[in-house]
Amino acid sequence: MNIGSIAAGRPFLDVLAQWWIAETPGKDPLAVADGLILLPTRRAARSLGEAFLRVTAGTPLLLPRILAIGALDEAPLTLAGALDLPPAVDPIKRLAILTRLILALGGRDGAPIFADGAWRLAGELADLLDEAHRTGVSLPDMLPDAAEAGFAEHWQQTIKFLALVTEHWPAWLADNGLMDTAERALRLLECQAAAWEAAPPPGRVVVAGNSAGIPAIAALMRVVARLPRGTVILPGLDHAMADEIWQGLDDGHPQAGLRHLLSEMTATRGDVTPIAVSAPKGKRKAVPVVPPNDGERRAPTIAQALLPAAALHLWRDPFETFTHGLRLLEPADQQEEAVAIALALRQALEQKRARAALVTPDRQLALRVAAELSRYGVIVDDSAGEPLADTPPATFLRLLARAVADGLSPIALLSVLKHPFAAFGLPASRCRAVARRLERDCLRGPAPPPGIGGLRAVLAAARHEPAAEVFELVDRLEARLAPLLTLAVSADVSPAVALAALLETAEAAAETDEESGAERLWALEEGEALAIHLASLADALPALPPQRLATLPGLLEAAMEGAVVRSRRALRGRNGVEHPRIAILGLLEARLQSFDLVVLGGLAESVWPAATDPGPWMSRPMRRAIGLTSPEERIGLMAHDFAMLACAAPVVVLSCPLRRDGAPAVPARWLVRLRTFLQGSKRTLATHPAAYWATQLDLPDGDPAPVLPPTPRPALALRPRRLSVTEIGTWLRDPYAIFAKHILALKALDPIEQNADAADYGTIVHDAVAAFIAALPEPYPRDAGPRLQAEMDRALAARPLRPALAAWWRPRLHRIADFVADQERERRGFDTPDEVVTERKAEWAIPDRDFVLSGVADRIERFADGRITILDYKTGTVPTQRSVSRGFDSQLLLEAAMVENGAFGPGLTGVTKELAYWRLTGGQPAGEITPLFKGNPDKIVEQIGKTMESLEQLIVDFDIEGTAYLSEPHPDAKPRFSDYAQLARVAEWSVQEDEG
Repeated sequence: MNIGSIAAGRPFLDVLAQWWIAETPGKDPLAVADGLILLPTRRAARSLGEAFLRVTAGTPLLLPRILAIGALDEAPLTLAGALDLPPAVDPIKRLAILTRLILALGGRDGAPIFADGAWRLAGELADLLDEAHRTGVSLPDMLPDAAEAGFAEHWQQTIKFLALVTEHWPAWLADNGLMDTAERALRLLECQAAAWEAAPPPGRVVVAGNSAGIPAIAALMRVVARLPRGTVILPGLDHAMADEIWQGLDDGHPQAGLRHLLSEMTATRGDVTPIAVSAPKGKRKAVPVVPPNDGERRAPTIAQALLPAAALHLWRDPFETFTHGLRLLEPADQQEEAVAIALALRQALEQKRARAALVTPDRQLALRVAAELSRYGVIVDDSAGEPLADTPPATFLRLLARAVADGLSPIALLSVLKHPFAAFGLPASRCRAVARRLERDCLRGPAPPPGIGGLRAVLAAARHEPAAEVFELVDRLEARLAPLLTLAVSADVSPAVALAALLETAEAAAETDEESGAERLWALEEGEALAIHLASLADALPALPPQRLATLPGLLEAAMEGAVVRSRRALRGRNGVEHPRIAILGLLEARLQSFDLVVLGGLAESVWPAATDPGPWMSRPMRRAIGLTSPEERIGLMAHDFAMLACAAPVVVLSCPLRRDGAPAVPARWLVRLRTFLQGSKRTLATHPAAYWATQLDLPDGDPAPVLPPTPRPALALRPRRLSVTEIGTWLRDPYAIFAKHILALKALDPIEQNADAADYGTIVHDAVAAFIAALPEPYPRDAGPRLQAEMDRALAARPLRPALAAWWRPRLHRIADFVADQERERRGFDTPDEVVTERKAEWAIPDRDFVLSGVADRIERFADGRITILDYKTGTVPTQRSVSRGFDSQLLLEAAMVENGAFGPGLTGVTKELAYWRLTGGQPAGEITPLFKGNPDKIVEQIGKTMESLEQLIVDFDIEGTAYLSEPHPDAKPRFSDYAQLARVAEWSVQEDEG
């Protein structure tokens, strides 16, 4: 058998190119082109062509055919009669049919009942089918007996559910004359192997770089290894490992995949010959571009560190470790890791002709590093591409579907209107400007009723008449969203019809005054890729039964999962050039590649290696019973990638952040092994400085200027001369809030789709109690409790609340009603006031101060002897007496001063003898009464006087132009909530004060 291997640490493709040239017989330059080289991936095939140029120093050369092993030409086999396979089913069509089969179960055995969930489950079934094909397992034959009687009952249910792929799916394929794509590709390999075995090709055939034992590929390699001019070349086979260790390797070891592969080829390690390149005499010698490097000397150390558990006793034996060029990167978190990796890659560009790469299975890390590199003007080639669902046209479609499904709710609608593709017949910039006016004038606050009718209702109810262009935009929305809005009123609709309506709507919504929607949506790489994908989806969706339109957004998202596009959007405006010397690669694409610097990113457990999950369909024993690969075999392949890549460059950076997603990260087992092995010989990995660079990158030069609290000192003429009693506490706690509200005239916008909160609850209680008191007859009625409950229900119904929230609040409000009614009965039983007023507004011009104090009293009672009682209803926290005394919550005392000075009218003028808070929560207990100053009338009068002295002094102080409106000047009395904290940059200067 002709089997060779290229050692770990040697540049695989360069050595392969050198070997091919060296092994070419004769001097005829055309002889180099006589043959076929099969590699694992298309990227490796492209890179081998570049390797030929490197080893020949750019000399023109006719190359052999170089193909990915899955891209063999089936035409010769068809012509020879060796291939008679049905065509492959379209992948999206397969998912649609599997989705239909799942929906046909009607929810039995836990099956989804809506198309979006069923589509995702169909994707899991498709993955199981492909895995079974790759491993040569016949699911119809093996699955029925996979769950033994002793297994948990849910596994039996799972096997019944999998009848979809063991019975119904094969039957559908047979009826339609199709076969699975994965099965067809493997059958093609089998046919090619049979054809070569029957009639060996005249030229050379080489299969190189495979490290996994997929049966069909292993069978082809077995045939190639026996061809007269065939050779199989393996990557990084360990010839030095003792045979007893080799035979006992567990599935998670880096060499386990090669051992399985050799076993499938009916070969042994002894049949493998190390590749040593030497040029025959009389022939131009290949020029080695990458000489033997530290990576090759590093390989034995990596292999020794990753020995299986049974061989760890060998760590005690003397061993000369070599870690030169191996660097450890331990940034603080994922973002710092991305910044540090980008800096390390950018540094590599300072070396002439140096090539660098980030290799990681972590897609989020890859995106972050690409973004960080862009700050240096470096646009990087990301081999994984961009998820199709995240491209601008796909995002626009998804947002549009979601907006209609959500009844044009404000957040969903504004997401559409502010998207760059939204125009609705206007210039795109004009559409966004009008959308902002619509938001500001009508869509802030509680959500309107659903649909176009709800939008028109909020336009009609707006405090200020919206501009004509806002009404025009709503008209345009109604006209251009009509295809989808028409379907929204239907109970069920065909998904194919819904998709067609969505596309029609999207083109209408994307149309500008100068360009059609189709021209905008389907342009460039991402638009073309989306159009192709949706065309396949449109052909497949008629297989699905009618669904609610609300399932369309989820179905669209599920149908785009896994689809990627190699968009050049990032290159537009940057000379349209990707950097030729930096790449971001996944593990599959990085195999066989070599660089001058390699960063292995995301070396944390559950990332690299991935979690050992047997999948949703079978337990480990079940997988083993039917012949599927164990999860550890995938770990072994990732371990082989790690071992090869750790030797793939003169400098290799091993990166693992200290924290991931806010929790401590567990370093990859291989990294832990390597560090532990080195500690045994009192060695450590050198640290790469990029982590430190990342912490210093965005720091300013020199000591940063501290952020100081704001100290605005407006002119006296601008300072407010009128405040409410509740704002006096704010004036003390946070004068800056008074400055921002009354002098800058800034008002916080209501949130979009504002939820009901404590303020709404308090409004309901205040309105209901006020209406109840105003309508009380004399004598006090026996049915006072039911009367107040009815008022609570009316006040609750008047608020635009979600039904669930109203149902949650109603019993609490009824408990408050009973509490208040009982208190009223008790109070009137021994001392009935002559007059009771609620929600009374008043103003008081403070003498000699040119200052007006205003307020609304919840309740004022006047008794026959002239006593005045002031009550305040609280549905939240009741102020403490200390806070009231210090003036921070002086509302009741100030109202008492206004009563004393006749601000509430001559009938309510006098000295206040009682102040109390009624805390009304509806909990347990439903309410509590807290009198201020223990009900001591003399203390109350004394405190009223002190409060007025403090207020007058406050007015005098702020009538001095040098007095600043400080932000939160009392650290022990900060406001609980402030609309202006961000404007005052409280979070910045308060941290500095704490640190100082």
